[in-house]
Amino acid sequence: MAILYALVARGSVVLAEFTATSTNASVIARQILEKIPGDNDTHVSYSQDRYIFHVKRTDGLTVLCMADESAGRRIPFAFLEDIHQRFVRTYGRSVFSALAYGMNDEFSRVLSQQMEYYSSDPNADRINRLKGEMSQVRNVMIENIDKVLERGDRLELLVDKTANMQGNTFRFRKQARRFRNTVWWRNVKLTVALIILLLIIVYIVLAFVCHGITLPSCLK
Repeated sequence: MAILYALVARGSVVLAEFTATSTNASVIARQILEKIPGDNDTHVSYSQDRYIFHVKRTDGLTVLCMADESAGRRIPFAFLEDIHQRFVRTYGRSVFSALAYGMNDEFSRVLSQQMEYYSSDPNADRINRLKGEMSQVRNVMIENIDKVLERGDRLELLVDKTANMQGNTFRFRKQARRFRNTVWWRNVKLTVALIILLLIIVYIVLAFVCHGITLPSCLK
């Protein structure tokens, strides 16, 4: 999967989170939450090894995800925007008084579903490009995580590469199955078109034979 971990938090209080693989990303994410400067709305990304922590903070609510660097910026930030809207729409002002993990039982499933969607469905990126949204992402600089965490505080990011490879394998199989279905339907349509064309030709030939050559016999 391109997006491996995600959380929703109020300040440093985590309200919901989900991880798609064995990793200590949650520990590093909490460090980032505690170190992000100021209270203003922000879009920021921090890189560590070949993974990037993307952060969107709006109206006191922070949504964070960790993605493979190959995912770029548009897809992770589209995911963060989607999650922010869903969370606010679902819980309203209760997010400002909820206890830690108060929404985790319910909303972790939403995180899981949307992580899978934005990681494997090509429509996720296509829709955002058609909308022309996420233009602010172009201005997001990807900084090294040392910019927010002191070197002495920074932990080594551990990711279960086996689980990550399994996610990539699942995505490849899903895409291959979709391709086979597309080819099958194309062949069905082509076969139907050829049958219709053949019937039209047979009808024309029979009509020509009846009316042009053996008209008297056809009238009997």
